[in-house]
Amino acid sequence: MRIDHFYEYWPIIDRPDVEWPGGKRLAVYIGLNIEHYETGKPSVGILDKAAGRDPDPINEGWRDYGNRVGLWRITELFDRFGIRPSVLLNSDVCKYYPRIIEEGVRRNWSWVAHGRNNVMPGSKAPQLRMEEERHYIHDVLATIQAATGKACKGWLSPLGLNQTYDTIDLLAEEGVTYVLDWSADDQPFPLKTFHGEIISVPYSLEINDLSLFLNRGVTGPEFGQMITDQFDVLQRDARRISRVMAIGINPFIIGQPYRFKYFEQALTYLSRQKDVWFTTSDEISAWYMLNYYHTHVQKLREAEMVQRFY
Repeated sequence: MRIDHFYEYWPIIDRPDVEWPGGKRLAVYIGLNIEHYETGKPSVGILDKAAGRDPDPINEGWRDYGNRVGLWRITELFDRFGIRPSVLLNSDVCKYYPRIIEEGVRRNWSWVAHGRNNVMPGSKAPQLRMEEERHYIHDVLATIQAATGKACKGWLSPLGLNQTYDTIDLLAEEGVTYVLDWSADDQPFPLKTFHGEIISVPYSLEINDLSLFLNRGVTGPEFGQMITDQFDVLQRDARRISRVMAIGINPFIIGQPYRFKYFEQALTYLSRQKDVWFTTSDEISAWYMLNYYHTHVQKLREAEMVQRFY
């Protein structure tokens, strides 16, 4: 039974430096959420008053636009810039949208497990017992591996599955090496676990179209400016201490034409910058685990910060 936090407080100014491949100082990746929403069940929507309807053509149709149209607009953009997204994938997508999986495999997308589907608001998700959660995680990972031919090394919890105090250990047992759930840092950092080795890789709830457009009323031009502003500051900071920049997007939101225009402009700006590692969350995790994980854990131990885990 875990009785303390999932990771130690370790301010970024106190850590040994991290250097990305080729001496790069800033790593940038795009987290592309590709999800399935079961019909007749409420979830994120454009019109809350209709969320209780069954069927709900307003909200369900709005979300379906992402997988039917918006995703392919984004895919063309990624192809143009040679971007491999980190696909945050509901395993149900493998069943209901095999064409997406086919095109992603052809493009060598990076696959990150994102639970089974996204139908339930997280605040109402029931707490799973350990064996139920173990079975859930195993089923999600096995389904994605069977469809894509690759085992997922990363995990982002879906709306319908809150983390429990067992989640990190259960993921590590299954061979998952990183999670995106903890948006607590600009660098990867070790997580405490009873079994195996697992880290947090930065993800962003700030530079994320879902939270910004639906919850804060941000406009397309504002979102594009936020991406470039985030990049400029992180690139400046990275001259002293290396960083990771994550951009979270959803096809049914940023794939809308009037928003997409400004996302395209922002990526054009980023693509022109030098000394940046445009990569995936998988590659960030693998590089950190190979070159820095054990050194960082040892530093924590030497500081007597870690007593029970790792």
